[in-house]
Order: sequence, then structure tokens, then C-alpha cells
Amino acid sequence: MKSGKKDIFIIFLVVIVGIILMMTTYTVHQNESAIIIRLGKIRTVESNPGIHLHVPFIESTTMVYTGDILYDIPTSDVITSDKKSMIADDYVVWSITDPKKYYQTLGAIRGRAEERIEAAVYNATKNTISSMTQDQIIAARGNTLTKLITEASNSDITQYGINIEIAEIKALDLPDDNKEAVYERMISERNNIAAGYTAKGNAEAQKIRNETDKEVNITIANAEAEAAKIEAEGEAEYMRILSDAYNDEGKADFYNFIRGLDSLDAMAGENKTVILDKDSELAKLLYGLK
Repeated sequence: MKSGKKDIFIIFLVVIVGIILMMTTYTVHQNESAIIIRLGKIRTVESNPGIHLHVPFIESTTMVYTGDILYDIPTSDVITSDKKSMIADDYVVWSITDPKKYYQTLGAIRGRAEERIEAAVYNATKNTISSMTQDQIIAARGNTLTKLITEASNSDITQYGINIEIAEIKALDLPDDNKEAVYERMISERNNIAAGYTAKGNAEAQKIRNETDKEVNITIANAEAEAAKIEAEGEAEYMRILSDAYNDEGKADFYNFIRGLDSLDAMAGENKTVILDKDSELAKLLYGLK
């Protein structure tokens, strides 16, 4: 009996110790901060992961997640500077950078934080869109527009100990009633731009062709002039050689005789009879007449 009572006492003691440990310790995980509140006031903020002690009954602990949080914001209507209506669908990635301020301003309640974030991002989106024309907005979609909206959103939200990592428009569309007209205008403008590029390209191509043709004609003319010059020099050299070859009377007579035979051969051809006047130079050449 004494042994059984002893066992029960030990079990009871272990349970009491476990309860005391549970009441006096708390655990901080990665990407988490613990706000220790004593008598309604913040005593400290613990951000180091691990097991920590606090005073039970007098102190309470509120855990705050400090990692990145994704929040999808409902769509909203915005107006551009040229009075065009558009529909913006945003999302944000936010985190708690100051748990103490977050607790003091919002009571560490996530729903309240997202209400403030939604208002800040909507105002930032509306103000950014309203400062730009529809064409400027379309051209700035992506990193430029995201950067503008994110910076404007943080200017209103840092007072709550919150930082918006990114505020991005995932969809920016036109209302159904004027979407088709805007698309047709955009297509027409793009076609005009394309036609301008085509005309400019054709003009450049024609300019290049004209310059090429001019260079070709100049090259051909120079080549023909050079060929004529070389031909004339060849003829002159040929005549000089002939002149040197037949520079005395005997050689000159022989040359005239050969040339006369060539002329006679050209006149007679094959199987033809040539009748010459006795006073002709060819007749004198053949018969040695003086």
C-alpha cells in the first residue's frame, strides 16, 4: 500500500512540475517573435529561436509571425490622367518588421493589418495610375509600375511596424464597354508605327542601291577608260615595232608586197578569179611594173 501511494505521489509531482514548466516557458520558432506582456504593457520582444522563461499569471505571451505573407487584394476601379477607366487586381507580399509597434497599433491582429495594407495599396495604385496616361501605364507595366506602387504603399504603412516587400498589379484590364475600342486604336497605332518603319527601311534600301549603282558605273567607266588607254598604247607600240622593222626601202617594199598578197587573198577567196587593171597597184605588185 505504501509503495502504491508513493507511486501516485511521484506521478502527481511530475504532473505539477510539467504544468509549472508549461506555464513558465515558451518557445520561439524560426521567423517568429514573442511579445512578453506584463500587466498590460510590453516588457520585451524575444526574436531568438528556442525555449525561454517568463513569469506565469503576471506575464502573457503573444506570438507574431515575421516571415513573408502573401495577401491578394480585391480588384478596384482606377482612373488614368486622360480619364480612362481601368480595373486593377493587386497582390502584396508583406512582413512585420517591428513586432512592438505592430502590437501597439494593431493589437497584433492580422485582419486589422490586412485592412490597412489593402487601403494603402489601393491609394498607392489609384494615385500612381491617376498621374499617368493609359499609354504610359501600358508602357510602364512590369518592374517600373511595381516599384512606384510599392514605394507609395510603404509611405503609409510603416507606422504599423509593417513593410510591404512588393505590391504588384497581377492584372490591369479595361472595362468591357470600351475594351474593344481601345484595342482597335492600339492596333491601328502599332500598324502606323510598323508602316513608318517599313517606309524608312525602303528609303534606306533605295539609297544604298543608288549609291551601289553609282559606284558600279564609276568603276565600269574607269575600267573602260583604262582599257582604251591600254589598247591605244598597244596600237602605238605595234606601229612603232612595224616602223622599226621596216625602216629602210627594201624592207618597206617587202612589207607592201606581203600586204598586197594578203589583200589579194582576201578578195579572191577559194576558187575565184580576180581581174585586175594593168594600172592597179596590185597588178604592178604582181608583175613588178613600175
